[in-house]
Amino acid sequence: MDAESSPVPFLTGLLVFLVIASAYFSSSETSMMSLNRYRLKHRVRQKHAGALRVSKLLEAPDKLLGVILIGNNFVNLLSASIATTIAIQVFGNPETVLTTVVLTLVILIFAEITPKTIAALHPERIAYPSSLLLVVLLKLLYPLVWMANRVSHVLIRTLGIKPEASADHQLSPEELRTVVHESAQLIPEQGQGMLLNILDLEKVTVNDILVPRSEIIGIDIDDEVSEILDAISNSQHTRMPIYQKEIDNIVGVLHMRSLGKFLRSSDIEREDFLREADAPYFIPESTPLHTQLFNFQSGRKRLAFVVDEYGVIKGIVTLEDILEEIVGEFTTDMADNSRDIHPQADGSFLIDGTATLRDINRTLDWDLEAENAKTLNGLLVEALESIPESATGIQVGNYYVEIIQVKDNLIKTVRMWRAQELVETEDTDD
Repeated sequence: MDAESSPVPFLTGLLVFLVIASAYFSSSETSMMSLNRYRLKHRVRQKHAGALRVSKLLEAPDKLLGVILIGNNFVNLLSASIATTIAIQVFGNPETVLTTVVLTLVILIFAEITPKTIAALHPERIAYPSSLLLVVLLKLLYPLVWMANRVSHVLIRTLGIKPEASADHQLSPEELRTVVHESAQLIPEQGQGMLLNILDLEKVTVNDILVPRSEIIGIDIDDEVSEILDAISNSQHTRMPIYQKEIDNIVGVLHMRSLGKFLRSSDIEREDFLREADAPYFIPESTPLHTQLFNFQSGRKRLAFVVDEYGVIKGIVTLEDILEEIVGEFTTDMADNSRDIHPQADGSFLIDGTATLRDINRTLDWDLEAENAKTLNGLLVEALESIPESATGIQVGNYYVEIIQVKDNLIKTVRMWRAQELVETEDTDD
């Protein structure tokens, strides 16, 4: 029985089946391409059967798209033929225009827009079960798929594109940051901050977080033994550098665990301190934090002396300093987070001139920037191009600064506020 002599109900049922088949191919294509590749890899590691099938299909996207498009075009062409036959039997003539318009609307709505929308919204629900039939069809239609792909590859090469080149699904650091931000509802705020800080480690060097040499508290080995013991006893640090005459001549690092041994001994020589000290560890100022974190771990070190290109000590950095860049300060109160920043009742802040711009920005959520300076003192001197006197006022970007104290050619204390914040505080008080 040929198509023209078939009853209309049968042909109508066949047409409905073909539209459903077209919807299947359309939804399969969209769902496969819309899958989250990282969630798919996770499911594959869990040995999920559907994920394993889909992953295998996606290894050869040209073959996957080939079988889908061949199947979809075949059922659509067959649908057009069946629709024309129905029109002839019902109206006595093909009614080409009317048949084309009606069939186009049916395919567009029921076989394209609706299934593709559902597949885009729920790709896993569609892709995993649909992969069962696609695997079978790919085997059955492989010769036709292979031939179509060969012709397609020739055309692609003529355009200067290598069909073998696979898409890069690796995320850049900035894309990873976006993923972390987009996952805010799934990741606790603290965990989200830690992940972002880890991504920032690559952009930050030890020079950005070091304790400057002017703030290094150490032991001069040429001092009297009693003075050395007093310095050790009063130290609030677990490690103290030992130098001779000047800080650039570092000879060792003394751990405070040795304090008990020294206090129990009645006969202590300077050489005893040197014997207990660890060898100093020097690193260049340009070392990225993520590299230095690995170096601390592999070398079982916790403190390093940062030197510039001339070998001059610029400061020290510790393992704890780097860890705080990841997890944040080990206190929760803002005033404790930075001993250099003191909030005032009017919305301004008293800030130590030696505070780093990075610490200020992180603590207050500001955006202070300087070309060369790392500290607030450096920023202000760079802006003024001179060392200011006390009571000097200056505007740096959107921030107002009042110099409170200048001593030893160094800006010691400033009062600082962001214009908008101070205005808002005054309006609230009114």
